[in-house]
Amino acid sequence: MKAGEPIDAASLHAPVTGVGLVPGTLGDQLDERGGRVSLLVFLRHFGCMFCRETLADLRAASEADPNYPDVLFFFQGSATEGRAFLRRYWPEARAVADPDLEFYERFGVRRASFVEALGPAVVLGARARARAKGHENGPRSGDVWRMPGVFAVAGKRIVWAHQPRHAADHPDFAGIPAIVAAASVASSEDEVA
Repeated sequence: MKAGEPIDAASLHAPVTGVGLVPGTLGDQLDERGGRVSLLVFLRHFGCMFCRETLADLRAASEADPNYPDVLFFFQGSATEGRAFLRRYWPEARAVADPDLEFYERFGVRRASFVEALGPAVVLGARARARAKGHENGPRSGDVWRMPGVFAVAGKRIVWAHQPRHAADHPDFAGIPAIVAAASVASSEDEVA
């Protein structure tokens, strides 16, 4: 899915299970109070150091900014696996268990090519960045070739999306509120025009 696109009804009405969720569908998880934005974050497999880095960076960014978008993770695995993993990185996090990768597919979170998963940008640069923050790889789980993805949602519409160039590519999470605010203004102007 891309910025400006609505989330399809089938996805919004699909029942979800996971960690820290209200009972119901994906639509029930999205925060519509006062127009707050929800940040949907599709994680790589739990053994990936970049998955761990993403969780830690997002937690730090959201704890530093009381106006940070509400974060909703998606992960490959069962609710039990997710609960155990998140207990270490962000116990209060909300996350959708997607062992069959249905939401990954619906949102267009694709599988990586060899270069996107193990190319020079990943192996040389990003691994050093993640290791410097104290993150290491763990046991592989799920589809190790699945890419990450980040989508900012206002109401039922995607206002901003980050489609990574490689497995370790993620946005500046601390800068997301400003990025989303600018994207929301641009989206509103497009709707008026």
